[in-house]
Amino acid sequence: MNLTEFKKFPLLGIVRGVPPESLKPLLEAVIAAGLKTIEITMNTEGAADLIKEAVKLSNGRLTIGAGTVLHTVDLRVALDSGATFIVSPVLVPEVVKACRDRKVPVFPGALTPQEIYNAWEAGATMVKVFPAQVFGPAYFREVKGPFDKIELLACGGVRPQNVQEFLSSGASAVAFGGSVFSKERFLNKQFKAIEDDVRLLVNSVKQCM
Repeated sequence: MNLTEFKKFPLLGIVRGVPPESLKPLLEAVIAAGLKTIEITMNTEGAADLIKEAVKLSNGRLTIGAGTVLHTVDLRVALDSGATFIVSPVLVPEVVKACRDRKVPVFPGALTPQEIYNAWEAGATMVKVFPAQVFGPAYFREVKGPFDKIELLACGGVRPQNVQEFLSSGASAVAFGGSVFSKERFLNKQFKAIEDDVRLLVNSVKQCM
């Protein structure tokens, strides 16, 4: 992951549960919509193969990472598959340390001020505040008071209507997932609907840049 480029366009798509046959049309939909960065979660069946295939199919048009990385075994598999950044729902210190040692951007999850601080001190590239919708954008403004140097990724409940508020309240980046990338849409081949929804988020972020 080129962190400088991600910060220029700080929008991350979280793909979970995508069937192999849906991967190619999904990637084409998000690329057409203007998204530049996605993660494929490691608790998706066949995640390693999906990451490998996504790297191949996107051919440099997308930055591909791995999400829900909870163990160093998963980390090794993800990196061997071509993931260039790592995301976790919580702080797993050994995963963060291994990423820092390898100079791989890592985004561990946290919610409370203590958890956010712990994740940053452990070496997080950004701290994924999850689930962000629990306290909303105002929470980011309060947290950034004492933690003005800590970079935060808002994840959970991010919509086109609140992207600007999250970013203006202190989030360095925003992430979305199941609200757009649902299993029902994959099964029903609703890739045009996915593209349209991703484009709305992309445009919302563009308005903030």
